[in-house]
Amino acid sequence: MAVERPNIIVIVSDTFRRDHLGAYGNLWIRTPNLDAFARSAVVFERHVISSFPTMPARADILTGTFSCTFMGWEPLPGHLPTLPGLLSRAGYLTMGIVDTPFFVRNGYGYDRGFDDFIWVRGQGDDTRPQERSDCRSTWRYESDRMVARTMTEAERWLERHHRERFFLYVDTWDPHEPWDAPEYYTRLYRPDYDGRRIYPAYGRWEEVGLSEEDVRVAHATYCGEVTMVDLWIGRLLSKLDVLGLRENTAVFFLSDHGFYFGEHGYFGKAEWVHDPDAVVSEDSVLPDWLSESWLLTVGWSPLYSELTRVPLIARVPGVSPGRRTTMTTHPDLAPTLLELAGVERPESMQGDSFLGVLRGEREEHRRFVISSWPLYFAEGELTTAVDSRPRRISSYMPLTVTTPERSLILGGPEDEPELYDLERDPQEKHNVWPGTSGEGIRLVEEAVSFLERLGTPQRHLTPRRAALEKLRAERSIGRTSPGAG
Repeated sequence: MAVERPNIIVIVSDTFRRDHLGAYGNLWIRTPNLDAFARSAVVFERHVISSFPTMPARADILTGTFSCTFMGWEPLPGHLPTLPGLLSRAGYLTMGIVDTPFFVRNGYGYDRGFDDFIWVRGQGDDTRPQERSDCRSTWRYESDRMVARTMTEAERWLERHHRERFFLYVDTWDPHEPWDAPEYYTRLYRPDYDGRRIYPAYGRWEEVGLSEEDVRVAHATYCGEVTMVDLWIGRLLSKLDVLGLRENTAVFFLSDHGFYFGEHGYFGKAEWVHDPDAVVSEDSVLPDWLSESWLLTVGWSPLYSELTRVPLIARVPGVSPGRRTTMTTHPDLAPTLLELAGVERPESMQGDSFLGVLRGEREEHRRFVISSWPLYFAEGELTTAVDSRPRRISSYMPLTVTTPERSLILGGPEDEPELYDLERDPQEKHNVWPGTSGEGIRLVEEAVSFLERLGTPQRHLTPRRAALEKLRAERSIGRTSPGAG
């Protein structure tokens, strides 16, 4: 029986690859708790990210917007209403518990709208080594790890507030690198594990001198951390049963993006290049502590399916378990949860509720999803697109258009697109663009039209329109040249 205005829990696990879950067909990585949860829930087969990477994805989730079209890795715009804020005004007690480190640093304000908020400190990045090292120097037991501390905080909060109507948002950076679960987890996948910890190359692993063996070792440490994350999320899910919350609480599990472990030649989720001759655009200002010669450049970083297709599993009271093949995306989540809670969605939300799909009342939702880095305008632009550190953009960042049958990677006017037949080539190894007829161009046209409908700023639209016009012109020349057709 459907529950009116149920409690809502959203669990986000960073960098959790969809194909590493048994619920999505993996037969060798151990995720028993999430797999059991999936058997009692609705599993979405084609949930595809929109904005990339970490914080743009959170902006999509929390505001229901396609944030890549108007913002980057930056503070949450103050004029946008947030999901927790709207639910709070509607009578929900809203709580955020996160260890992902960028929610509140530097005034980012991703805690806006929560009635209460806990940042479990300890996750860091290379700009704050003292925070990372201090945390890890205190570890003695598995329960000291970040995901364990975050899920424990969530359990404790539920113990105090399970009798109230609530919205609980839980966000853990694990299994994001560095992969440092206890070694017994890695030995599940590599019995002879020697303790090595390999940081991702963030680029083409062969070009930086790594071997296939190095990538395999790193992958084993990642798989170990995936299993550790599953265990601690399982503890939180079990606590719902103990507290009598299963029948009146909707639970959603998802990730922000995936990760490359050698696929397409990459190890990481972007290509960072040290180019001592790189220059930034005239209007860019470097921080005092960073010289231009040591500014990392974000190179050509396409978003293939290992990054874009992520898990979405939803257990909702009154909804029978099953699987959905309809395409959904992150900005759709907030409108869905508002409809589930009986709360009117604001005009600012660009996503569309998929509650009808979740309940099995309809099958259609989206024909395609655009996944993209923030849509930067010019080569040489300085941005904080990744982990709050300044980086130079080397070219127009490629976006990906995914349909159930195809994926298209589109860069700027000088970049030839890539097109993949997902039915015959799900691993996207064979680019069929050179032999395509008008199908690829029609998909580009649909993508550009979608960006226009969203109100994407002209400076972001201009290079994509230019790319489209060049493709149309090349197609026209091909049709009219001698022997064409």
